Amino acid sequence: MKKKAIIIGNTDGIGLAITNKLLEDGWIVVGISKSESEIKNPLYIHIVSDVKEKKFSEELKIAAERIDPIDVCIYCAGIGGLLNTNKMGKEADVINVNLTGLVKTASCVIPLMTASGKGHFIGISSVADVMISSEAPSYNASKAGFSNYMLGLAKAVKPKNVNVTNVRFGFVDTKMAKGNKKPFIISVEKAVEHLLKCIDKKPVQFTAPWFVHPLTLAAGWISKIK
Repeated sequence: MKKKAIIIGNTDGIGLAITNKLLEDGWIVVGISKSESEIKNPLYIHIVSDVKEKKFSEELKIAAERIDPIDVCIYCAGIGGLLNTNKMGKEADVINVNLTGLVKTASCVIPLMTASGKGHFIGISSVADVMISSEAPSYNASKAGFSNYMLGLAKAVKPKNVNVTNVRFGFVDTKMAKGNKKPFIISVEKAVEHLLKCIDKKPVQFTAPWFVHPLTLAAGWISKIK
């Protein structure tokens, strides 16, 4: 029987790359994004839906029930930007996509996974989750909430034979990697390799590059006392 996955936010970057890899490996994949997809594959189903919209949850639920039981669901959707205190209209959008969209997704797929007694929910967070930023406070706050939620959810569903993995990347070479300085940046291909390992090993949390974690913890501590 073919394995089945749902990928949220998969028309570019990591989401597109992991979608193509799973299809290459023979998975049935449902992709959900606010944009149309150029993927042409009999194993692929695409749904145009924006995580910020009310109809997203219903459309995801219908798609998830269509391929239930789900082996893997990966939340790749994410946005960010620098704070402009003269025009803050997009701040709420960052929270809605990065955090609220994650919770909406979990609320649809986790009950199906617990009912079937199987499934793996993966979310792509960031090492920025431990830092306080005056440049991008909405992004850092959304990722802090993201990681906290994922770790709590992992504990809640473990007794029901469902796995949750919080993936914390540093800079990945996508359009999300903004700023003049991008230390320890990794390629999209490398990020996909890490995701495949997470699908196989099912850790509760995974950070890459691993040595960035102590650096961000130190930076986060310094930012709090300044």
